[in-house]
Amino acid sequence: MKPFRYQSLPGRVLFGFGTLAELPGEAQSLGLGRLLVLSTPAQADEAQRVVSLLGERAVGAFTGARMHTPVEVTEQALAVAHDLRADGVVAIGGGSTTGLAKAIALRTDLDQIIIPTTYAGSEVTPILGETDNGRKTTQSTAKVLPEVVIYDVDLTFDLPVGMSVTSGFNAMAHAAEALYAKDGSPVVDLMAQEGVRALMTALPCIAHDPRDALGRSDALYGCWLCGMCLGTVGMSLHHKLCHTLGGSFDLPHADTHTVLLPHALGYNLSAALSARQRLSQAMGGGEPPRVLHDLARQLGAPIALRDIGMPEDGIDRAADLAVQHPYWNPRPVERDAIRAMLRRAWAGEPPVIDQALS
Repeated sequence: MKPFRYQSLPGRVLFGFGTLAELPGEAQSLGLGRLLVLSTPAQADEAQRVVSLLGERAVGAFTGARMHTPVEVTEQALAVAHDLRADGVVAIGGGSTTGLAKAIALRTDLDQIIIPTTYAGSEVTPILGETDNGRKTTQSTAKVLPEVVIYDVDLTFDLPVGMSVTSGFNAMAHAAEALYAKDGSPVVDLMAQEGVRALMTALPCIAHDPRDALGRSDALYGCWLCGMCLGTVGMSLHHKLCHTLGGSFDLPHADTHTVLLPHALGYNLSAALSARQRLSQAMGGGEPPRVLHDLARQLGAPIALRDIGMPEDGIDRAADLAVQHPYWNPRPVERDAIRAMLRRAWAGEPPVIDQALS
């Protein structure tokens, strides 16, 4: 057994069916009586449901959360929180709303209760990504870790199939890169492999029947495990590229992960054979880059960056940004190779797999 370090993360997790009903009790346990509820505009009705459930413990809602956590939106929400004298926030939704809650906590130390309705996984990480003037930056700090996360499978039944699939790919990206992280550990390896296995099993079930209770439960369980991986170890090339493309071209976050993940793994797995083996086992055999690319196509998810809004003339800019201040990566990050990979991803071509994996 090689030496390793593992830092467990604080926080309370509730998982099950109908667990949203436990929200008032969790707020009481934290001593919170003036909660601001957060959501995106599309989930304003869910935010109002949470306000009603909290009763006198809620002071209002801010429903303007946006993708990539723009700083100007955070400032608007902070003004509302200040005016209402909020002592905590409740976020219901996906990564956009969770990101806003974290951004508020970073600046105020307000407690957070997160209620995920997608499979983003960021709710259990100390990582915050923010966008300012078209540039996305990330940081890791315990200040943004939520105090409580409530996973209610019932809240995911109406998540559209397309969004379920791309959100699931987003989660699997966290686990895949954790398997070759330089600060990985056997504990993280177990969580990552199990998280990928659960999602690979769940996503086809959800595509067949969006109200499949076992599929929805497995997907939410897998997302939690993958999120724990993201929160525990550093990420590599794939996440660097997703942050670059998301911040620079305002691409949808989960869709970008879905398109890029097979290509990033094709680039990296020749230098990470243990990760390749674990991913193959979790996916039921086969080469992980091809398996993921084929699964995305079969489930109707995007497989081309051009189809989700990236301009062709942005490929060179993205390649330049990718090699600036790069994350640690198991394989050297070379500009020409990255550009070629981005070109294939832009066109929707199958991932190129290093000969060592063939």
